[in-house]
Amino acid sequence: MTMTVTAPSPEASVSEPPLGRRLLSTPTVGPLAALLLACVFFSFNSEQFLSGGNFSLIIQQVMVVGTLAIGQTLIILTAGIDLSNGAIMAFGGILMARLAVDGTVPPLVAIALGLLVCAAFGAVNGLLVTAIPLPPFIVTLGMLNIAFALTHIYSQDQTVTGLPRELTFLGETFRVGGTSVTYGSAVTIALFLFFTYLLGQTAWGRHVYALGNSPEVARLTGIRTTRLTVGVYTVAGLVYGIAALLLVSRTGVGDPQAGQTDNLDSITAVVLGGTSLFGGRGLVIGTLVGALIVGVFRNGLQLMGVPSIYQTLITGVLVILAVTVDQISRRRNR
Repeated sequence: MTMTVTAPSPEASVSEPPLGRRLLSTPTVGPLAALLLACVFFSFNSEQFLSGGNFSLIIQQVMVVGTLAIGQTLIILTAGIDLSNGAIMAFGGILMARLAVDGTVPPLVAIALGLLVCAAFGAVNGLLVTAIPLPPFIVTLGMLNIAFALTHIYSQDQTVTGLPRELTFLGETFRVGGTSVTYGSAVTIALFLFFTYLLGQTAWGRHVYALGNSPEVARLTGIRTTRLTVGVYTVAGLVYGIAALLLVSRTGVGDPQAGQTDNLDSITAVVLGGTSLFGGRGLVIGTLVGALIVGVFRNGLQLMGVPSIYQTLITGVLVILAVTVDQISRRRNR
């Protein structure tokens, strides 16, 4: 009598994790739940919170830092960090404003030059990180001081006013239902959607994640890691230039004092959005959620009459909690 033993198929031996577990492992789910809970909490504590005008205000308040955080996300995904983005943005804004107001070049050319200079700052950061090489923390810390000094030297510590409409257009509003929304807010949302597609649906995006997971493995698979790193920093610099234009359009002036804490605020948004500081894990759309968490907390606490110092305190606690969750998640996945 012959017995037949049937080996289990690979499909049967490797079962797919349940849907609930897969959802919980998505880095954006936690931040999104926190955002929804915060909205529910503040809606019970302030009648103004759920109004369309208030949500439009929140988006306006986070659009500059949120745009900076897009560039910061790209760099953190490669296991780097950028401390200079706020200073680069400030220099880009002053450059655009002064060139346009002085009549040196037409306003649209001034905007283009500002974007190019910000991209050049990013490219220099990337070259220093890869060519020497130096740690991203040190490179961008040095670049922070360089951009900060150049901003004050070029502006002579004077705020630039009287900007042409080309520089302030994104601060104007259009109506969505009964709510006024700025064009700048729409640009910020469009940028998040574009980079979500770029990272999730293109080879370039997959290479960025591979670089963050393991530069050596990425190099052995044929990815030109040096060129990719420089490209990421350059694209991030260009995004900082767009943030500079959004800042100028929102405030209506070129301010040499701008952006001094925006580097840390952008890192906060990235971390709260579930992107790992160790690289290779995270989503740009999560960064949007992280920026909205900060905006919702600050707006909600302000409506409740809580002093601003406590808003900063709560933001710090949220950052530590987010990094702790990331560390625990990494240990479980080892």
